[in-house]
Amino acid sequence: MAQSIFDVKTENSWCPGCGNFGIQAALKSALEAESLQPHEILLVSGIGQAAKLPHFLNANGFNGLHGRALPAALGAQVANHRLKIFVSTGDGDALAEGGNHLIHNMRRNLDLVHMLHDNQVYGLTKGQASPTTPFGQATTLQTSGVRVIPINPTTLAISSGATFVARSFSGDQEHLQKIIRAALHHKGYALIDILQPCPSFNKINTLKWYKDNIFELDENYDPTNKVKAFEMSLKWGEEQGIPVGILYQESRPTFLEECHHLSETPLVEIDRQPSDVQKLINPLIKY
Repeated sequence: MAQSIFDVKTENSWCPGCGNFGIQAALKSALEAESLQPHEILLVSGIGQAAKLPHFLNANGFNGLHGRALPAALGAQVANHRLKIFVSTGDGDALAEGGNHLIHNMRRNLDLVHMLHDNQVYGLTKGQASPTTPFGQATTLQTSGVRVIPINPTTLAISSGATFVARSFSGDQEHLQKIIRAALHHKGYALIDILQPCPSFNKINTLKWYKDNIFELDENYDPTNKVKAFEMSLKWGEEQGIPVGILYQESRPTFLEECHHLSETPLVEIDRQPSDVQKLINPLIKY
């Protein structure tokens, strides 16, 4: 296998068959296809198996607290918005511990690519239910079945203000690479719900199950129709199938574009004095 500039020598600790391997490979392939260099990228994560991705990719990385990847990503973007920022979180990390950060940063419309590794369990802590675990599914902790309805990351994103909402699958690296590249070219908050198997702890949503039920959106689908996108995002399971592709996309000013005093020059290149702090914390005043 050809060497990549994004390869590292760190020993990988993911379980054999984990969908994270496919996500890692698709991301590296997308970065290479875009001719990006490691110093141009920042990969931010929280805690969990998905959050280990910065350990296994040669680029700038920040491994934060559980559910707190997005505040770090926001700070990094304000400091240096020339970086291409990727956020890597699991479904628990993003939707449970990090749920409020997710909603409010989609509202802000940060300019980043958020890869949500969605295996419907907490893989790091041995398989208890996550916010996306289907109702009634038994887990290592909820042995008689989950008794709360799951969160659908794509419907949440569409209704919360994300300007690019897509779904893909770790078992189809070509499709996932295409979606990552499209998200990278989008100006604004791009959420990719990446379905993946967890062979160690989720025996229901297997690689075969996904391949049997996933279908790709066709060329006639219109991702700019928000109502239709919301309806499409609700499709799930063996009867309806699971759509993958760009579900929704719109154009809206990003957070930095709305904060005029931050949008022109990265903070790392500005000589600031303590007396200038007021200008940084009051985005409503145009200086």
